[in-house]
Amino acid sequence: MASAGIQLLGFTLAFLGFVGSIASTAMVEWKASSYAGDNIITAQALYEGLWKSCASQSTGQIQCKQYDSLLQLPGIVLGTRGLMLSAITLCLIAILVATVGMKCTTCLAEQPQQKDKVALAGGVIFIIAALLALVGTSWYGHRIAKDFYDPFTPTNSRYEFGSALYVGWGSACLILIGGGFLCANCSGESSSKAPRYPPSRSAGQPGKDYV
Repeated sequence: MASAGIQLLGFTLAFLGFVGSIASTAMVEWKASSYAGDNIITAQALYEGLWKSCASQSTGQIQCKQYDSLLQLPGIVLGTRGLMLSAITLCLIAILVATVGMKCTTCLAEQPQQKDKVALAGGVIFIIAALLALVGTSWYGHRIAKDFYDPFTPTNSRYEFGSALYVGWGSACLILIGGGFLCANCSGESSSKAPRYPPSRSAGQPGKDYV
C-alpha cells in the first residue's frame, strides 16, 4: 500500500504541474515593464506573453493585442512556444501511460511486472516534459535578464520577470518531482522482488545429482 501511495503522490504532483504549465503558457505576464530608473512613467504597465501583449492603464483599463504575424515574431518567442507546447503534449501522454501502470488502477492487474514497466515509462515521459518546460522558461528568463542589463537597451524599454515565468518554473519542478517518484517507486519494487541468492536444492531430492 505504501508503494501505491507514493505512485499516487507522484501522479498528483505531476498532474498539478501539468495544469500549471498550461496556465503559464496561456498567461500574458511572461515579461513585465520595469520601473527601475528615475524617468519611468508608471501610468501604464506593459506585459508581453507568448501569444499577445497587453497594456494596463492606471485607471484599470487593460488593452490586449494578438501578435499579427507568426513570421515576424522573435525566435525566443517561437522557441519557447514550441518547448512549452511539447512539454504539455508529453505530459498528456505521460498521464495516460501512468494511469495504466499505477497500482490503484485495474489495467494490467494480472501482469504486475508489465504494469510496473508502464508506470516507469510514464515517469520517464514526465521527467522529459519537465526538462523541456525548464529549458523553455529558463531560456526566456535568460533573454529578459540579458536585455535588462544591456547598456544599449533604453531604460523605458526594459522588462523584468513576469508571473508566468514563476508559474512555469514551479510547474516544471512539480512535474520533475512527480516523475521522479514514479520512477523511484518502480525501480525499488523491481529490485526488491529480485532474488538475492539462487534457490538452494533440497537434500535427498530424487533424480538430481544422485545415482
